[in-house]
Amino acid sequence: MTSIDRRRALRAGVGAAVAGALATSCTDDSPAPPPPAAPTPPSRGSRPAPAPRRFPGQPARIAHGPRDRDRVALTFHGQGDPAVAKALLAEAERAGTRITVLAVGSWLDEYPDLARRILDGGHDLGNHTQRHLGISEMSEMQAYAEITGCAERLRRLTGSIGTWFRPSRTRDATPLVATLAHRAGYPHVLSYDVDSLDYTKPGATAVTRNVTGQIQRGSVVSLHFGVPDTVAALPALLDDLNRRGLRAVTTTELLI
Repeated sequence: MTSIDRRRALRAGVGAAVAGALATSCTDDSPAPPPPAAPTPPSRGSRPAPAPRRFPGQPARIAHGPRDRDRVALTFHGQGDPAVAKALLAEAERAGTRITVLAVGSWLDEYPDLARRILDGGHDLGNHTQRHLGISEMSEMQAYAEITGCAERLRRLTGSIGTWFRPSRTRDATPLVATLAHRAGYPHVLSYDVDSLDYTKPGATAVTRNVTGQIQRGSVVSLHFGVPDTVAALPALLDDLNRRGLRAVTTTELLI
């Protein structure tokens, strides 16, 4: 099946769920979500949730991995329509690809089953703050509450605070936010060196072009769950990486 055929099948499969999904970016001004639902406990027999780890020789803020290996990491801001998220996970897994999901805590409150769904698919799961607000402009107390609020939800759902932390509505963590993340248990803050700009809804072809025009060995790519264009772009993007001899792996695998 060609990448065009896969995109057509994928659009048909997600149907109305994708058509009705709302994109959620790191720069939008959407209102806060409704009050959270009670988290569900980790399910028995599920894949154990990895904990954060320190990578010797890596800086506190990681924007990319080693440039001498044919690996890249596709990282997704975890928020948006759950049907779109599940379609994207299924498409990645069909291609044998593992991704990194930085989940928003309030999103996990609404869809707690997705935390375990991500982990059971072999993907990395991390922290993208509790409410997805502008963390760089917050006071120390507010910013720390955003980090630990999401961390606590991840712990209650999976047994771990997640493998990574990425600040909300900014590419780079301020020194204060990096310090607070370290205090909360994250040795590194995850940034990126390739921005797909998918949250601007430019269309699937443009999303693919934005990534393939910048990506290189060791790149960390920023993408979003809540964008139907991203689901449609994924087959062609993965085909392009394969032609270049690049393997998409989790961020943990990128740095090991």
